[in-house]
Amino acid sequence: MSRILEGAVPTAWASTARAPAATEAIEIPRSVQDLVVVLDFGAQYSQLIARRVRELRVYSLILPFDTPLADLLALRPQGIILSGGPASVYDPGAPRCDPGLFTAGVPTLGICYGMQLMAHDLGGLTGPAARREYGRTRLFVDEPEGPEHLFGGLERRLICWMSHGDTVHRLPAGFATLAHSDHSPHAAIADRARRLYGLQFHPEVSHTPWGSDVLRNFLYQVCGCTASWSMESFVERAVDEIRAQIAAGRAICALSGGVDSAAAAGLAFRAIGDRLTCVFVDHGLLRRGEAEQVVEVFRDHFGVSLVHVDAGRRFLDRLRGVVDPERKRTLIGNEFITVFADEAARL
Repeated sequence: MSRILEGAVPTAWASTARAPAATEAIEIPRSVQDLVVVLDFGAQYSQLIARRVRELRVYSLILPFDTPLADLLALRPQGIILSGGPASVYDPGAPRCDPGLFTAGVPTLGICYGMQLMAHDLGGLTGPAARREYGRTRLFVDEPEGPEHLFGGLERRLICWMSHGDTVHRLPAGFATLAHSDHSPHAAIADRARRLYGLQFHPEVSHTPWGSDVLRNFLYQVCGCTASWSMESFVERAVDEIRAQIAAGRAICALSGGVDSAAAAGLAFRAIGDRLTCVFVDHGLLRRGEAEQVVEVFRDHFGVSLVHVDAGRRFLDRLRGVVDPERKRTLIGNEFITVFADEAARL
């Protein structure tokens, strides 16, 4: 009897990368030792922040800004990073996290909007800047040298990348200025007692060439993370976990043509070889030639036992007359599961 691999059947549109909604279950690989959560406030660089953290060999996870604090703390993160975003913290309806986050005792780093939100919620004053800063900007480090310092080991004058129209005019109680620019008197701030840090500039972009050094100091010195994660080690552990889950049995894995399901199938095939059967639900929504490419890669190149289900007409009939993108995503996800379940029952 075949088993359906946990996580192999998409509960939503499998090829769409998105942060899980606050109400969805949040799963962390069992092999992860240290976790840093990136709360996304609508920044264009949220994915890049998470990538930079992983490049420093610490596992990162992006979650929505409104993730309930209890759910967030249940993950036991070593640190939290608040992303930037296009909003102004003083505007009605601006995205906000639970302010209890700042008193939860978890090391937290706010970037751009994230720093402004931190200052605002803790009693500081954030408002429009007298002069916007965008692009390459001179940064002057005021922080003294020492352990657990964000700018430890760096020059006192640096070039960073700014992109903001608001600024922190007055610091909350307990905070000190770590760096300033020509037009931002508080370009980096910290309350070391509560392990709360803020950066007005963007350390995650390549235009801040030393930005990874600041992130490294935050991860290793402030959060106490260790460089224990890598994609290679993750793959090895994932393969071992799949092999243990399936034991001597067989497994069925769904393929949508997207990256997520393809990666799951690749890991499963590496774990159990010809005991895996993949069901490719061809929904008719891929680009020209992509469905054929999926078949070629998995069946012809890797030698995976592949069932190709041409369900394009079925999906298009479901979507006829539907305009709302979220409704489309739900319909596609539900139909995908139905088609896969029907085919799995025949195997």
